[in-house]
Amino acid sequence: MTHPTLLVIAHGSRDPRHAATVHALTERVRAERPGLRVDTAFLEFNAPSVPRVLERLAAQGADEVVALPLLLTRAFHAKTDIPSVLREARARLPRLRVRQADVLGPSPLLNATLERRLREAGVRPGDLPRTGLVLASAGSSDPEAIAVIAEIARELRHTGWCAVRPAFASALLPRTEDAVRALRAEGVERVAVAPYVIAPGRLPDRIAAGARAAGADVLADVLGPAPELARLLLDRFDEARVTVGASLSA
Repeated sequence: MTHPTLLVIAHGSRDPRHAATVHALTERVRAERPGLRVDTAFLEFNAPSVPRVLERLAAQGADEVVALPLLLTRAFHAKTDIPSVLREARARLPRLRVRQADVLGPSPLLNATLERRLREAGVRPGDLPRTGLVLASAGSSDPEAIAVIAEIARELRHTGWCAVRPAFASALLPRTEDAVRALRAEGVERVAVAPYVIAPGRLPDRIAAGARAAGADVLADVLGPAPELARLLLDRFDEARVTVGASLSA
């Protein structure tokens, strides 16, 4: 193999919809760039594991891999788990060069994916001035990740929504239902909930349940295998290829 392999690293879930969505996304990436080898690995719950895929690639003659975390923010998995797994694999496979790409967010392409899912759920441009938006993420204890979500909410507020509130499915408050009710209490006429998560699973289900319990008018789907998200994966792949500092062998 003469071209780097793109290895998409997802967290994994016991929910089979998670892996199915990840595979659908990587299939779209392959379609966007024919000839690029794209493999998928999971940190936990699903197979194949990251070490197993890297061992297989090395045995097949690969010499360079770009490992791309399928994560929206730089939190524990991106800062600790994935670098540790890749370092251990690199020590066992000294002939395999591995670079870790950056996480996906923040990015205008993610905002475009959110907008796509909201349109598909029935939100029209004329609805925004009377609609509040709940940006519902999985949640994190990492201050950097929290700051990114807050900044995205501020950016979205300037795109026409009458109000935008962040919410979290774990680790932090407010929960989705609390944010929906707070917007209602402020007199917002309509409320839409946009899950800022890639694939279905326990936490996205918690977001959806909270939205329904609080009577949100619109509940968008997860980001999923959207074309904008596939393009973003390729952007991060290209960036990693030219960033020497991303190489774990440096």
